Amino acid sequence: MLLAHSLGLKRLDLYLQHDRPLQKNELSAFKLLIKRRIQNEPVAYITGEKGFFESDFKVTSEVLIPRPDTETLVEEALKVLNTCQDNLKPKTVLELGTGSGAIVISLAKAALDHLYFASDISVTALLIAKKNAEKIAPKTINGKIRFFAGDWFSSLKKIPQFDLIVSNPPYIQTREIQNLQPEIRQFEPMLALDGGRDGLDCFRYILNGAHRYLVPGGKILLEMGFDQKEGVQNISKLYPQYQSIEFIRDLAGHNRVVLIKKSID
Repeated sequence: MLLAHSLGLKRLDLYLQHDRPLQKNELSAFKLLIKRRIQNEPVAYITGEKGFFESDFKVTSEVLIPRPDTETLVEEALKVLNTCQDNLKPKTVLELGTGSGAIVISLAKAALDHLYFASDISVTALLIAKKNAEKIAPKTINGKIRFFAGDWFSSLKKIPQFDLIVSNPPYIQTREIQNLQPEIRQFEPMLALDGGRDGLDCFRYILNGAHRYLVPGGKILLEMGFDQKEGVQNISKLYPQYQSIEFIRDLAGHNRVVLIKKSID
């Protein structure tokens, strides 16, 4: 991947040109990338790009690198949007903590008929998300996503206006961060990783406020840690505004996404 990136080739081209010798300047450029990788810098940050769902997203150290596990969240969100009772009416979707924009852009690209809003506390992250939207589908997505700065719900009026809220919030326990791979703990933004003492701080905050912004019968989809089912379930029980809770497994068989529905009343 690093060699293809340094030469400006596709990976397949490396096989097609397997007997091509590297020029001195090409070899020097490649070695610089190898040195960065030896220092544990993630390949995605070195190349500046990461594939997710059906697109390649620009990433920098200011945003979390999109993971395959998060594609489960996108797939479930699309199921929710495609099975809404009133399919003729556009739905309003909010993503909290958009980062690179991988989730909301993937949704907007796959389900064009809906309106999307995406927030992040980091202005730099929002600029990256906007660039991704412009690069990936400028004609179809332009005008479909409204990016705005804010700490969770802080920039929104407390009125029920969203049919679906999605988020991949920080959910790693603070004490566990030191045990993560060096590629993660040394390079990825701590703001997108640290979920507090038990990893559930953001779930508490989101579930405490989400029902104020959801329309009756609206839904929340959150990515979570594979061992956080009981904790998330206990938090949701504190709020009678929520009617039901369901857990969805990822391809590895782990509980990865929680779906919570607001009561109709």
